[in-house]
Amino acid sequence: MPQQVQQPAHRDSSGTDEMPEGPGRLRTVVLDAGHGGKDPGCVGRTSRESRIVLKIALKVGQRIKQEMPGVRVIYTRSTDKFIELSERSNIANRNKADLFISIHCNASPSSSRVYGTETYTMGLHKTNGNLDVAKRENAVIKKEENYQETYKGFDPDSPLAHIMLANYQHAFMNSSIDFAQKVEYCFKKYADRSSRGVKQAGFLVLWRTTMPSVLIETGYLTNPNEERYLASEAGQDEISASIVQAFKAYKHEVDTVD
Repeated sequence: MPQQVQQPAHRDSSGTDEMPEGPGRLRTVVLDAGHGGKDPGCVGRTSRESRIVLKIALKVGQRIKQEMPGVRVIYTRSTDKFIELSERSNIANRNKADLFISIHCNASPSSSRVYGTETYTMGLHKTNGNLDVAKRENAVIKKEENYQETYKGFDPDSPLAHIMLANYQHAFMNSSIDFAQKVEYCFKKYADRSSRGVKQAGFLVLWRTTMPSVLIETGYLTNPNEERYLASEAGQDEISASIVQAFKAYKHEVDTVD
């Protein structure tokens, strides 16, 4: 376990809004449901990552709107459609977001027994497992047109390319880690999940964001028990509520800084 260390109507990737009135420094959050459309993400026995994380992201947004009406919530996608990785970060940057949250499900090709949550920030991977997660998430760019030009020749199959990508130090690393730690803490406290900790790796979806940013792996679809949990309404409610609790704690911290 790691150390603890509104709103316009729902918005997709089509433009920006004026900032809402109200106090506080954390006023805009972008919720990114990973994958979508022609990219299903990880696939379990009966479920697709893209559909599960969309439901979780929408639940997170709905809770934030209800409980913190002064926060503007923006979704990179609100339906099961494909959005390029670069456009996801562009949406956050265009809207001058104060926090970017990318929500995913995990997979373990080697074992169906692996389970638990983990939250990533941009940085250099320290294990092959972290690298494997980044390679899988970044491989989606192969479904994009002209991806070599968009990502400056990045090769999603090359370990060296991921190392070079991760060497781009994120200006908001400390804040990203702070929020990531809160997410993992809240998963354990409010959803009784097993935390695999806060980790770092080179993710293209976080590469160009200009605000604190994390990528949350909510559980393993390759584990039958976790797949059932993540596909259930109750499981999605617990996961989304835990993320919102972390968001509340982080917002309170940010808003009360002198």
